[in-house]
Amino acid sequence: MIKSLYIKDFALIDELDVQFEKGLNIMTGQTGAGKSIIIGALNMILGERADTEVIRQGAQKAIAEATIFVGKNEYLFELLEENAVEVSKELILRREIRQTGSRAFINDTPVNISVLKEVGDQLVDLHGQHDHQLLLKEENHQDVIDQFDLVQPVMKAYRTEYQKMSELQKELRDLKRRERDLSEKMELYQFQVKELEAAELDAHEEDELESEMNLLDNAEDLDQKAAAISEIGNGEDVSLIELLNTIKMHLEDMARIEPEFQTYLEEVTTARISIQEAVQFAERYRDGIEFNPKRLETLRQRQSELNRLQKKYQRDIPELIQYYNEIKTELNVAENFDLEIERIEKKIADQAEVLKERAVDLHETRVQVGNQLSADIADALKNLGIEHGRFQVRVDWLKGGSGWVEVDGVPVECTSEGCDEVSFFISTNKGESPKPLAKIASGGEISRVMLSLKSILAKEHHLPVMIFDEIDTGISGHISEKVGREMRKLSEYCQIVAITHQPQIASQAHKHYKVEKVEEGERTITKIISLSEEEHIREVAGLMSGEEITDSALSSAKELIERSGMRN
Repeated sequence: MIKSLYIKDFALIDELDVQFEKGLNIMTGQTGAGKSIIIGALNMILGERADTEVIRQGAQKAIAEATIFVGKNEYLFELLEENAVEVSKELILRREIRQTGSRAFINDTPVNISVLKEVGDQLVDLHGQHDHQLLLKEENHQDVIDQFDLVQPVMKAYRTEYQKMSELQKELRDLKRRERDLSEKMELYQFQVKELEAAELDAHEEDELESEMNLLDNAEDLDQKAAAISEIGNGEDVSLIELLNTIKMHLEDMARIEPEFQTYLEEVTTARISIQEAVQFAERYRDGIEFNPKRLETLRQRQSELNRLQKKYQRDIPELIQYYNEIKTELNVAENFDLEIERIEKKIADQAEVLKERAVDLHETRVQVGNQLSADIADALKNLGIEHGRFQVRVDWLKGGSGWVEVDGVPVECTSEGCDEVSFFISTNKGESPKPLAKIASGGEISRVMLSLKSILAKEHHLPVMIFDEIDTGISGHISEKVGREMRKLSEYCQIVAITHQPQIASQAHKHYKVEKVEEGERTITKIISLSEEEHIREVAGLMSGEEITDSALSSAKELIERSGMRN
């Protein structure tokens, strides 16, 4: 139940703090007093879209906050844990609207608006005036049936198999598209595979080519320089090695006399060894130098061929190798398309049988729930003054379409929501056969059908709170009393907050609040007042007689209220 509602700087509301009670909480007030503003704030708390225009003039932000006692709700607690929100049996839902954007909190933890809405849906059913129109649209009727607990697991099982079928169908479409695309490219791919196979590509070949060509291209220069080194090191006229040997010999003699020469002796000895090794390497290298113009020309032709392929395909060598592997794989797939398509079509045929079983289960469950709902609403309508009312939920197969599933040899259309079309039919007069709800129901009848539905769903889902925004639209005073009694009876299962203009409904309140618009200084603001028992009687009397409350109206109001208490 909603324990308290706090609103600040929201539209005409300066600051409002109201405590709600168990049972039936009624709000009344003149048109334009601000009742819809309070409903708008509640909507905002429950995650509906909010506009910056709701910020009261001169304020920086609008705030709406509700403290809701939730009791035990395992699904809700799991949802809170998933979003790192402290789990408790009492939740504080808060929404702030600034010019720069909107923020949402649950128990002071920031959350996304989508999370706030999902939590709100578990706590409150807010029935606005536009919900009447939703009931008149046939595409919404299936959603009503699917809210029942009996349908939910069957729907989940169906959706699992439908998803598998959708994936198989997509796989088949993709394979056939690839087949069409490949048939157009087959000749090109075959030519390219042949050309690239003949090229015998190697990812490291270019570097190896460059290295070998560099050696062959500079063979003569390398030979000349290696010969020069050999001549300097071991020449007949002047030998660098012999000179270094002479220097080394003199330094040895001098070091025996003067130890300071020992360091230079070591350095010359090291230098002589290094130079001797360099000279010997140059001599050996000359023996391995290859003078092969023919080999060089072959390498240049190979390099030219690699450059041609890279330019033609706009890819470097590693990318060309990857491309070759890809198109070769495509050609291999193309050769086996028929077998692959046949394999998937067999899986689709098998899956169609499984999907049909789940579709039939879902169809039969909806029929079962629809029959029960038809009977329950017919009973509820009697209590609301439609004595000979008949309500009928029709669940028919959705004919035509993809043909994934056939029922009695007839293809039916399957969607993620099942293979059915659900529609509501009603008859409000004795002897008339039921006709589509949208075509014959008046505004008052729609209100009573909606209240009947809400009553049944509230008991089904154990929602803590239901909010009705003028569900009494289009109904007379006599029927209003029946509607009020039904709402009071429903409040035994959940807390109800309702806005009404009907004294017969207001008289049923366990707690009555009056919304009024007052002027304070230069500003007009909305206030909500919790009425005492005496004020409750006067407000009901005012709804009956208008601004001038007569003794007769007071007496009638008191009698009306006493009748509601006797039925409690």
